[in-house]
Amino acid sequence: MAFAISNVLHLPNSRSYAKNNCFNHASLPSLSPSYVRIICAASSAAGSPTSDNDFNPYEVLGVNPIEGFDMVKAAYTRKRRDAERRGDEALAARLEKAYDKLMMAQLSNRKKGVTFGSFQVSKDIKYADKQPIIPWGPRFTKSEVKDIRINLAISAAFIAWIFIARNAEWKPVQFLSFVFVYRIFEKLKSFEPPATFTEEGEDEGRMMRMGKRLLRSLALAFGCIAFASLGYTGVVNLIEYFTGYVPVALYNNQEVIVTAVTSISLYFMASYYR
Repeated sequence: MAFAISNVLHLPNSRSYAKNNCFNHASLPSLSPSYVRIICAASSAAGSPTSDNDFNPYEVLGVNPIEGFDMVKAAYTRKRRDAERRGDEALAARLEKAYDKLMMAQLSNRKKGVTFGSFQVSKDIKYADKQPIIPWGPRFTKSEVKDIRINLAISAAFIAWIFIARNAEWKPVQFLSFVFVYRIFEKLKSFEPPATFTEEGEDEGRMMRMGKRLLRSLALAFGCIAFASLGYTGVVNLIEYFTGYVPVALYNNQEVIVTAVTSISLYFMASYYR
């Protein structure tokens, strides 16, 4: 445990924490004592190097406690696949044991309400009775502030375009869809596991990953367009059913309404989901 953290962090006042068996080697920079205590809490939740017959899940998976659970999952998937390819059943079992131990630590943190920094419980960690209804559906994943602002600026620009033009033969929606397919595509890229290379140096499965990422980006983007279009049609039909006519303002501004709703939907999809 100490070796893994000391290779990544360097704090000047680590001697005071060495007494608690959190950092045994210390040459460590300028993180606050409160942050160090957070690291200690996260590592102790999964076990220490001296517990469970020196079994440390972080060392087995080759990760450190300051990395999010997505990185842990990616490392487990990569190492488990390599172990199965080589037929190393002992290593595969050891990796599974380490992964299960960290997952149980995450569940324990959730029960305790631990939600600090990079140790926040992963959204992929679910209780057995709380599995997602649609596993392939959008998952809440908030983007960085910079990306949220970029998405907001893009949506605002297209809304301004359609309100000024009033009628642009649906070109704003077309360009809007391409822009946000790219934005979502790049966002999904950061959640892919690390690439695995063959002996020839080729990235194994790269095309497959890109294909899946592109299909998901298209599905999320065009799902927003379908939501706006079907929503408009449904509202118009309901109004006509109950009143017997469609308001002229609603009928004449179909493109404006659909484009604006699509822009807002894509903004939220690209900024808060994946």
